[in-house]
Amino acid sequence: MPYIYSIIKADYLQRTRSYAFLITLAVTVYVAYLFVPPTSASYTTLSTVGFKSVYNSAWVGYISATMTAVMLSFYGFLLVNNSIRRDIDTEVGLIIAAMPVSNFKYLLGKQLSNYAVLCTIAGCTFVVSILMFLVRGAGYPFVLAHFVLPYLFFVLPAMFLVASLAVVAEVFLGKRSILQFILYFFLCGACMAAINKPGNHLSSGIFDPFGLSLVTSSVKNQVNAQYHQHIEQVSFGFIFNKRQPFKTFVWNGISWTSLFVFSRLLWMSFALGLVYLSSFFFHRFDFSNGVRKKKKQKDLIQKKEGFSMMPSGISRASMPPVNFDYSMFPFIKTELLLLVRQGNKWLWLLNIGLSLSMLFAPLTVASSYLLPALWFLQVTRWSDLVTKEKSNRVHYFTYAAYKPLQRMLPAQIIAGFLLAIGLSLPLILRYVIALNGLAILNIVAGALLVVLLAVSTGILSGGKKLFEVFFFLLTYMLINKLPAADYLGVMPQHHTLVYTSVLVSIVFLLAMISFVARSYQTKHL
Repeated sequence: MPYIYSIIKADYLQRTRSYAFLITLAVTVYVAYLFVPPTSASYTTLSTVGFKSVYNSAWVGYISATMTAVMLSFYGFLLVNNSIRRDIDTEVGLIIAAMPVSNFKYLLGKQLSNYAVLCTIAGCTFVVSILMFLVRGAGYPFVLAHFVLPYLFFVLPAMFLVASLAVVAEVFLGKRSILQFILYFFLCGACMAAINKPGNHLSSGIFDPFGLSLVTSSVKNQVNAQYHQHIEQVSFGFIFNKRQPFKTFVWNGISWTSLFVFSRLLWMSFALGLVYLSSFFFHRFDFSNGVRKKKKQKDLIQKKEGFSMMPSGISRASMPPVNFDYSMFPFIKTELLLLVRQGNKWLWLLNIGLSLSMLFAPLTVASSYLLPALWFLQVTRWSDLVTKEKSNRVHYFTYAAYKPLQRMLPAQIIAGFLLAIGLSLPLILRYVIALNGLAILNIVAGALLVVLLAVSTGILSGGKKLFEVFFFLLTYMLINKLPAADYLGVMPQHHTLVYTSVLVSIVFLLAMISFVARSYQTKHL
């Protein structure tokens, strides 16, 4: 038990003391503020067409809790899915491997530290939800149970499951981060689709890890009973609709059943069982088998090709002459190759498939959904643009190289930009045929914005997590038509030169921040 506590404490403190965590926490507080929109807002977070609940404590508390459970389940996975990899990179795992702690206890410690980080963020949204009731409340009494119970039975079990899945994904998929993201988001998307499917039989909430179906079915049943309607579905998320007349109703929460409470314990037990099962497959930081296998393969190749690697001395005369090239084009080529070769090569089939699909999909679908999804699949490539030197401990050499600000940093930005433009070429070609120059300019500005966002956040935070979480939120809000997140200018109201000028201004601001921060780092190693 002392070992587990030490693992939890060390991992939790290391994460919460980083700039990435603090910025993520600030963004989460702002998103929690958006969970309870003002009555004059152009969006809702739970929509029943033609009907709207008053802002009593039940509505504010339950909606905030369910939105937190869903949103934090999505981007919280990105925030905590690197705990084992960090021990590998820092070689702390070699020390842990020699300690008298079992695989299950080590993974349990990582799972509980993930859970503690997610609960810290959830605790902040809990406080914000109470403050939002005091701000948005319409004179209804404050009931503390309407805030505590949904967070207790919706958020905490969901975060426990997310923390466990992050550990399991690291055990089975290792450093294949993008594959972890794809599989996890597919799993969550399938779960949400099953919950939101009209006519589903999950209204009891037993098979729902978020508790969302319990709230939506209760709201739907009350509206149907009170106004004699036949509503089949209640929409959930950031939903933008045109303002129209609506009828109000007073929703007083749900009736908790012992079966639902017991189902939360079952979900947590299932999550714990996944961690226990993965402990049998945990490598325990022993990679010698893989090294021996690669060495045998190398020896076999050498025997087949008939040459020996025995050292025979170095002849200076036989070596090629040294040529100096101070341009940044070799850097661009190297950085582009590193981006393309990173990760599993089979994932390029998915990238190419999505890219080519933009030739045939409707233009609005290609620009609003396919391109943001395709660019998000490159999140681990772009997040590694300016952080790989530090993570591989070669930044002492790169920062001291000849003109790093004039050669290396621009090369990294250009390589990331070329990757983004190369993937979006089919959509750009369609806009060229349509003679829509403004849309092309918006894609170019959006590509620069994303790459510079990865560069600036990577330089400032010194890690990859801040960009990965922020880019996920940006992509999620763009797909859900949140105007403030439209970095591609795809929404009709943003088809203006003024909005394009705003995007270009943000690009210049991010570029200035990146160069100033990197200049400071090169001078203060």
